[in-house]
Amino acid sequence: MTGFKLGGTEVADTFAEAFPMRYARLVITAATEAWAHEAARSATGFATSVIGCKCEAAIERPRADLETPDGRPGISVLLFAMDRDGVGKRVVERVGQCVLTCPTTACFDGLPGAERMAPLGARLRYFGDGFQASKLIAGRRFWRIPVMEGEFLVTDSVGVGRGVGGGNLVIGAGDDNAALAGAQAAVGAMRGEGIALPFPGGMVRSGSKVGALTSKSMPASTNHQMAPTLRAQVPDTLVPEGVGAMFEIVIDGVSEEAVREAMRRGLHAAAAAGATYVTAANFGGKLGEFHFPLAELRDPP
Repeated sequence: MTGFKLGGTEVADTFAEAFPMRYARLVITAATEAWAHEAARSATGFATSVIGCKCEAAIERPRADLETPDGRPGISVLLFAMDRDGVGKRVVERVGQCVLTCPTTACFDGLPGAERMAPLGARLRYFGDGFQASKLIAGRRFWRIPVMEGEFLVTDSVGVGRGVGGGNLVIGAGDDNAALAGAQAAVGAMRGEGIALPFPGGMVRSGSKVGALTSKSMPASTNHQMAPTLRAQVPDTLVPEGVGAMFEIVIDGVSEEAVREAMRRGLHAAAAAGATYVTAANFGGKLGEFHFPLAELRDPP
């Protein structure tokens, strides 16, 4: 597969294929940044892929005290699902189990101007068993749910926006240490406003394909074309000679442009960190409406 060079990095002439998704942004605050981070980390756990986890979620970024509705330390998280109903269900589950339960937290809507909404406190309030109270602040309804420490303040509903899921880069090098270093550099460059990298540490070593060659019951299975140890067994391998390890980075974003620019930053960071090969995964352009050709990311961010 022909492509282009970024310094010493070969970049394949291919594209990443992504899909429309719906998302919510939660702003979690607490008495300290450490407790806000604990709640955010718990709320975004087991949320790597809609295939097995029903949603994809990640910490977006810390928010300075003055950016949070209650002036306390906070962290914003992004949660993606295939439709508004899916977002609403997962938000209620995760806030109820992971934020309500965490010391000193409160939970606010990070998309106050969204056209579509999903209930949050409107459902969690029943945990208060009749002792909960509603509160209007600047025209928005919140719920005060009594807990053993005091009260949990939570927004009545959250905005649901239109986002993009499944943008990706695949970072390769001669061995796993070099490939990991390139992928870590890409992850560090991609993270930020409007971006969620849902897999552990922002990357996945078990890249997958739709379905399986040997089982009709598997919705996804190992991407054998990108497995370096299978190069000699797979006639249509996509792993070049000299590449001994590859890591995929899956990118969800609040817009097509957010995903594209995150991929651009990641591509150039991986090349600067010594990755020898960068490609992307797609489905031949048949499944996802968003296509991100790597050649269009050639110019630096």
